[in-house]
Amino acid sequence: MNYEAIFHERGGAYHRAMGQWPDARRDEFLIPQRYAALVAGNTVVDVPAGGGYLQRYLPPSCRWFGHEPCASFLDNAAAIDNDLLPLPWSDHFADAAISLAGVHHLTDKRGLFREVHRVLKPGGRFVLADAHEESNVARFLDEFVGRYNSTGHDGEYLNDATLADLVESGFIVRHAQRTPYCWWFADRLQMGAFCRLLFDMRDIGDAQVADAIEKYIGVSHRDGELGMNWELLIIACERPGASS
Repeated sequence: MNYEAIFHERGGAYHRAMGQWPDARRDEFLIPQRYAALVAGNTVVDVPAGGGYLQRYLPPSCRWFGHEPCASFLDNAAAIDNDLLPLPWSDHFADAAISLAGVHHLTDKRGLFREVHRVLKPGGRFVLADAHEESNVARFLDEFVGRYNSTGHDGEYLNDATLADLVESGFIVRHAQRTPYCWWFADRLQMGAFCRLLFDMRDIGDAQVADAIEKYIGVSHRDGELGMNWELLIIACERPGASS
């Protein structure tokens, strides 16, 4: 299934999870911004945007524009059911682009990369953040989540070929590193409930989901909170040319 088909089916469950626990993935939305080098007045495009969750974490002086083809993400979606590509912005529209945890649902990512390159200004920054093919995150998603959710899960994860695709699409790769962090919760049952809803897992309980999280990726602790260990490959690129 492609991105549009998957989230037409389960975007609503994903959005409800993010609405109930909006700050669980706070670090995931903040980390890519460091590599985007955002400054006051920047125009930032977010694709695929889901329910627009990145927007609330951007500096207030930045202008956010999200593109999301699936209306099932409800009230914050930037578009109704449509195609992901082409992107809806003009050439040289944005100072920065961020793509967070969505492209593992794209078999051929080069079309998106070329479109992002088109809409960025010369000198614009593109931060791509998604799971690496050899990570425990990828194994958890494909082996466990895919067994229980409504659409299955067989990700097309990032690897060395992704870097080559970005270069072929016109980018200079400035940074590429697998980056660990956590999703944070009050306790293990809240962690299980969030993931069960986020990934639309069915016929399984919160405690069983929490057991699988501990088995596949592990947990951490800080100041009374429970952290679900997570990791994405963060790739920071630049469109060549002088910034405006």
